[in-house]
Amino acid sequence: MTQQAGQELLLRMLEGADVFLENFKIGTLEKWGLSSEMLREKFPRLIHCRVSGFGADGPYGSQPGYDAAVQAMTGLMSVNGEEGGKPLRMGVPIIDLVTGMNAVIGILLALQERAKSGKGQFVEATLYDSGVSMLHPQLPNFYLNGKVPQRSGNRHPNICPYDAFETRTVPLFLAVGNNRQFVTMCKVLGRPEMGEDPRFATNALRNQHRDELRDELVALLGERDGVQVSKELVAAGVPCGPVRTIDQVVEDPHTHHRGMVVDIDDYRGTGAPVKLSRTPASYRSRPPSFAQHTDEVLAELGINPEDYAAVLPRKPVV
Repeated sequence: MTQQAGQELLLRMLEGADVFLENFKIGTLEKWGLSSEMLREKFPRLIHCRVSGFGADGPYGSQPGYDAAVQAMTGLMSVNGEEGGKPLRMGVPIIDLVTGMNAVIGILLALQERAKSGKGQFVEATLYDSGVSMLHPQLPNFYLNGKVPQRSGNRHPNICPYDAFETRTVPLFLAVGNNRQFVTMCKVLGRPEMGEDPRFATNALRNQHRDELRDELVALLGERDGVQVSKELVAAGVPCGPVRTIDQVVEDPHTHHRGMVVDIDDYRGTGAPVKLSRTPASYRSRPPSFAQHTDEVLAELGINPEDYAAVLPRKPVV
């Protein structure tokens, strides 16, 4: 792309394209004479999507962005971790993942609008915006009460009991979302009178008496089999689940039933989480190696790869 031939090749590829997705450092395309305005003028139906750290303008405009650093800057780390502990990076690159999904949503919205107007448009998704958007319920809570949200471990800031508890076998996460579920949980655990305790009658009261309720549940669950009690609670309509390791998730028959593990020859990967009834995802080949299909893609577009051999990525020697 830094060479004239590379820029020419890109423009040729965009002639019949619906979407151009890029995440170059802000200003890079403009330096090459490929600004969004130029692309819109040359390809009026093109959807140009840019993924960046902070966007092109504003106080942080044009700064590079990295998932962990943006987790810190958007406050996600400040609410992640044990109560009284230090801010903690989330164990998965959550902002990278959500920004990618936001980019897809924006592209689909633009394609839907283009079906009516016939015009393309510029779509932007930034790590910073995506990070801020995930602060739920912390941001709404702050807007309402002005209190800066703090770390609370596994506890939900608004719902109780919504936390992890030790059992004799594995930790169990209880996600008791309403009063009916709470009463049912108490019955399943053999303490129906706890469901009538005036301290725990409503979610608001349970929040006021969090520590007392936790002590009760710790005593009830400590000697139970976490997996078995989870099955009993779920069967009764109480949301919960054992805290599992990655290998246990991969081995779970339901993971395979849902098509979330894909095996092709000696390759194993993760399946598509979105299921379509008429045009479901299919897996016909393993992921390609670097530049494996460059020649085929260009040939389909009527472009001779030999004409651009100097700027095309070289296939690795096997």
